[in-house]
Amino acid sequence: MSTKRIYMDHTAGMPVDPRVIEATLPYMNTFFGNPSSLHSFGQEPRKAMEEARAKVAELINAERKESIIFTSGATESNNLAIKGYANRNRTRGTHIITSSIEHMSVLNPVKYLSTHGFKTTFLPVDQYGFVSLENLEKELTDETILVSIMYANGEIGTIQPIKEISQIVHRKKAVLHVDATAAAGQVPIDVQAEGIDMLTISSNDMYGPKGVGALYFKKGVVVEPLIHGGGQELGLRSGTENVPSIVGFGKAAELAKTEMQTESERLTRLRDRFIKGLVGAVPYSFLNGHPTKRLPNNVAVRYSFIEGESMLLSLDMLGIAASSGSACTAKTLEPSHVLRAIGLKHEEAHGSLLFTLGKQNTEEEVDYVVSVMPDIVKRLRSMSPLTPKELKE
Repeated sequence: MSTKRIYMDHTAGMPVDPRVIEATLPYMNTFFGNPSSLHSFGQEPRKAMEEARAKVAELINAERKESIIFTSGATESNNLAIKGYANRNRTRGTHIITSSIEHMSVLNPVKYLSTHGFKTTFLPVDQYGFVSLENLEKELTDETILVSIMYANGEIGTIQPIKEISQIVHRKKAVLHVDATAAAGQVPIDVQAEGIDMLTISSNDMYGPKGVGALYFKKGVVVEPLIHGGGQELGLRSGTENVPSIVGFGKAAELAKTEMQTESERLTRLRDRFIKGLVGAVPYSFLNGHPTKRLPNNVAVRYSFIEGESMLLSLDMLGIAASSGSACTAKTLEPSHVLRAIGLKHEEAHGSLLFTLGKQNTEEEVDYVVSVMPDIVKRLRSMSPLTPKELKE
């Protein structure tokens, strides 16, 4: 086992920024009161929570901080947006549209609603993962009340044309929900300029604490709560708020806003160097997703004739952490639904690797991984019955 420790699986989980940790600590011991309490022990946490709400709102250019509802993470935010909006507005229509490459926390709520009286459409995507604007326009009807399309895909990196999608959706008087889990903190998002009605954000995907997220609502968009109780978060998400994590989320959003441009430019250079090295050094290797319209930290590649799991184990022996797709689907042996949706065959999808870069990754680490991949691939291909004879010689 190697003594190296190279972490390149940031889409599964990011380390919490030390400055974020520092911001959270006072709200675990000194300012420990319940933010719903009227006394001073409660008002300090309440004030900090509202400051965090304003910082998250500022990151996405929300029109007001009250548009931000804190949740337990992206999964809850997606469920609240989709189930909450559909159930609250079903008298207006019962048709929902999403794409075939959404995260399971979007796909499964939509599938759930299909068993509860809603009609659903799953839009196909092209080889890069883009939704067809023409198909979207064709599928919209007077019964369509909600369209949910992700800002960017965490597995293949492709960034959707959200502003154009929004214009099409709004022409039919439908509402647009955008899952921005993979994109927020990586690329600039402007909910007002891009015409987004609801937006999902995750704290841990921008170096904040796990277990906290947010849902943005445009003024006038009404949803039915999933969790009922004491009426916290404007009655849309009852339960005592996780103040330390919310404060950390706010700090992470603040840091992302000030540092995003510089860091994204650095990561884009690293990403392109990485892709060129990985694909250029090994025959029958390919890039998943669009070559340029992709997240700055996303390096999704595939190698013919071998399986991603074998490559992951070989990399792990060298101290390198990567993934073969979404961590939320890692427990199944089935190939990623995202890779199948972009047209990959079963065996092609199984040969995929996903490296997602972060703040601590360096050019030297990228070059090291590029240097070890050819031997890993060659060794695994030599044992694979799928490998052509000429590649084994």
